[in-house]
Amino acid sequence: MIDNEKYLHSGLTSDIIGCAMKVHNKLGKGFPENIYQRALAIELEKINLSFAREQEWNVFYDEILIGKRRVDFVVENKVLVELKAIGDFVPANYSQIMNYLEAFHFEIGLLINFGNSSLEFKRFTNKKKN
Repeated sequence: MIDNEKYLHSGLTSDIIGCAMKVHNKLGKGFPENIYQRALAIELEKINLSFAREQEWNVFYDEILIGKRRVDFVVENKVLVELKAIGDFVPANYSQIMNYLEAFHFEIGLLINFGNSSLEFKRFTNKKKN
């Protein structure tokens, strides 16, 4: 259990993980990511969390717009959530969420994987965010 005093937004991240667990318990593994994304949106709405799905963000290099990326969820304008439906996390998944946290100026992110028998999740902190 996460100590609410120790981690920033731990109550919120616990709520998000709880919603993801409900989705995984009902659907199991084997669906594409977008199915889990839709189901997670329903669970987040049930507990009255505000969120944006498929939030598009600009990516800049030397203050020049070089592209756009979509984030699966931004919850309560505080936590970035990336979903996967894969066998196991790979280092590229960790790099992706850390890059998103830094590029989009979020302090906390969750990486959630619905692709195994048990739900997997990891919490990330952007230590560069002040």
